[in-house]
Parts: sequence; structure tokens; C-alpha cells
Amino acid sequence: MTDLALAVVRPGALTTVQDAGRPGHAHLGVPRSGALDQPAARLANRLVGNPESAAVLETTLDGCAVRPRCAVTVAVGGAHSPVTVDGRPAPWGAPLRVPAGAVLEVGPAVRGVRGYVAFAGGITVEPVLGSRSTDLLSGLGPAPLSAGAVLPLGTPAQPPARVDVQVPWPAPPAPLVLRLRFGPRDDWFTDAALRTLARGAFRVSSASNRIGLRTDGPPLERAVTRELPSEGMVLGAVQVPPDGRPVVFLADHPTTGGYPVVGVVDVRDLPAAAQAVPGTAVRFVTVR
Repeated sequence: MTDLALAVVRPGALTTVQDAGRPGHAHLGVPRSGALDQPAARLANRLVGNPESAAVLETTLDGCAVRPRCAVTVAVGGAHSPVTVDGRPAPWGAPLRVPAGAVLEVGPAVRGVRGYVAFAGGITVEPVLGSRSTDLLSGLGPAPLSAGAVLPLGTPAQPPARVDVQVPWPAPPAPLVLRLRFGPRDDWFTDAALRTLARGAFRVSSASNRIGLRTDGPPLERAVTRELPSEGMVLGAVQVPPDGRPVVFLADHPTTGGYPVVGVVDVRDLPAAAQAVPGTAVRFVTVR
């Protein structure tokens, strides 16, 4: 077993291949996709000597297990999880060497939601529109991992990083603070609704996914109740469906939508949204 590939032993609840995404195709109806926590994916890649945009595995809550067919340097980051190699404890958040045929197990997240597993050389599935990312909405890119699937690996470009100190990884947010700029359809909501959005007690819903972070909390009352023709949507758009509870669009969001967008979240706050566990308090802070 010396070929450059890995076999999936345990796929986990949802593990996908992600990279920097495929922005620039919204006019074709194609979302950008890519790792939800881009800083975590980039750091994991740097630790194994990859370009920051190399494809990694993104796990969701309960990790995954894979068996590399070649000796490879790996880094596990993002959501803090226990890591083992053939059952023996291994470091999290730092480069580690996995022998050919050994099982690398990433356990359930202790803190956070999404973990990132980078392999030296990157995961080299066939790119679609310039990206290797799995897009859950459109179905572009490789399918989510399944038991027995085999993923190709590339040849390492450079040696892994030397890490002599603990690498700082951000803790999951508590509360999740999202800076919000009102518009373009804030005038479709009552003044009381806008005050509720800025001051209300929202929490991350368990129905959240790669398409959007859904919230539980007080519904926003609309001042305009007629239907809205479908409009373009951007990353971070806060759409309000008929139940009145805001949804923050993430990487796999649709490119158009027919519900009003009350505001747009600063994209710099979205990596934290990717790590906010269900039940986390959410605060929308309005900015100009």
C-alpha cells in the first residue's frame, strides 16, 4: 500500500472535501462553497506544507476515520477533537506522521462544530469549475464521504511546518457576535422588528447546515407582506423566511431567493458562525 490515496473507514455524520471554493459563478447559479471556516482550513494546510487553498476534509460534529495507503503528514484543526492513529493518542492542531495502512481517527468535537483534516499534497479529486469543493446545494464536486470511498492525494509540495509551540486556534464563539449592515430590504420590516433583530435573544438552531445558520428566537414582523420576486443573494445575507426567524447564508447558499434580506453579515464573522454549536447565543450588532 504505497499509492497516493486514502480509504474512508468511517465517514462521520457529514464529511466533505472543501478548498477555497468556486466564487465568481453566481451568474450561472453556482454557489461559492468551500470550507466554512476558511482560517482553520488555511492553517491546517500550512502545518502540512500545502498551499493554503489545497483541498482538505471538513468534518461535522463527530469526525471521521480514514486509512492512508501511503505514509503522509496530517494536521487536524478547527473544532477541537480527540485524534488517534491505530488507537493511540495523537496530537491535535499540529503536524503528525501517519504510516501507510494506519487508521487515523478524528473523534467527536469537544469544542466547535467543523474540523479540518489536511494531508500533505492535498486531496486531489477532479476539480469542477476550478474547485474541488463539495457543494451540497447544487451537487457539484465530489459526494460527501462514504465508507469504502477512496480519495487521491497529491505529491507534497514542501516539508511540513516545524511547530515548537502550541499553535493558537480560536475557541468556539460564546456568544456568536455578527456585525450586520441593514439592507437591501430592511424597509419590508417594522421598526419594532429591526429593534428586535438588533437586541433580540437569538440562538443557533439545530437545523443549521452548510447552506445557512438558522436561528431560534423572536420572529421579525414584516411591514410589507406581498411576495418578493427572486433576487440575487450574497454570502452573509440574512434572509427572513415566512416564520420570521433570520437565516444567515453560508458557503453553500442559493444564489437567488424570494424572501426579503433584512441585512448582510460581515464576512469576517462567518468563520465563527461555522463553529457555533446549536444553542449558542447569537447577537446581531448593527454597523454603518
